[in-house]
Amino acid sequence: MNVHNNLCEGIHGNMEGYIDIHSHILPGIDDGAKNFDMSMEMLEIAQQNGIKDIILTPHHKPMRRNAGAEAIRALAGQLQEKADQAGMEIKLHTGNEIYYSSETVGILEEKQACTMADSDYVLVEFGPMDGIEHIRGGIYQVLSAGYRPILAHAERYENVCKDVGRVEDLIAMGCYIQVNGGSIIGQYGLGTKQILRKMLKKRLIHFVATDAHGSGKRKPEMAECAHYLEKKYGKEYMERLLRFNPSQVIANRYI
Repeated sequence: MNVHNNLCEGIHGNMEGYIDIHSHILPGIDDGAKNFDMSMEMLEIAQQNGIKDIILTPHHKPMRRNAGAEAIRALAGQLQEKADQAGMEIKLHTGNEIYYSSETVGILEEKQACTMADSDYVLVEFGPMDGIEHIRGGIYQVLSAGYRPILAHAERYENVCKDVGRVEDLIAMGCYIQVNGGSIIGQYGLGTKQILRKMLKKRLIHFVATDAHGSGKRKPEMAECAHYLEKKYGKEYMERLLRFNPSQVIANRYI
C-alpha cells in the first residue's frame, strides 16, 4: 500500500496520532480479528486511543497455509475502504509478523510475505524459549539479505531479556527492538514490567506497539501506555517510540 505522506519529518515537528506497527486486525487471516465486524470494532478502539496509522502484520509461520502478499494487500484495501466509509482517520499499511525459519529470507526475496509498509524493515518473531544463538543467527541472516529486522515483542524471549547485554548486542548488530504496550503497563506480570523498565531506562527499545488480536482481550489500546511512558521516561522518548521511529519505518528511513 502507498506510503502515507502526512507523517512528520522530525521528532520535534507537529506530530499527531500514534503509529501502531504490530497488529492482527485483518479479518479471518490468523488468530486475530475473526471477521470484518471485529476488524471495524478494533479500528474504532484504535481511533479512540489516538492511533492514526497501523501496520497490519498477520502471522506468517512455517508449515502453515499462510495468506500470500497479494491476498494481504487485497484484504487491507477492503478494510481501508470500510474505514474510510465509516469516516475513520486511520491509514492502513501492509506487513507480516514472520516466524523465523531457514526459509525466511527466501520467502521475503520471493515476495511471499510483506515487509513493513513496503519498506526494508521486517517484523521477525521467534519461539519464546529459543536460544540466544538461534535468535542472533536468524537476525544475522535477515540483516545479511539487506533487510532491517525488528524483533517482535522482545520481552517474550527469556534468553534475550535475562541479560540486558544480550539486547545491546542485538541492537549493535543492527536489530531493532519492539515491545508490547500491555507488557509495559503490567498486563503480563510484574516480572515482565520490571525487565522492560530496565530496557526503557537504558533506551534499548525502538518501538512500542499493541500486538492487538481482538476487540475484547488484547485490544489496540495505546493511550494508557503513552501516558505512562511520558510520565516515567519523558515526552521525547514517548514520541520516539510511538510516533517518530514508526514514521521512519513507513517512510523507509534509517532510525
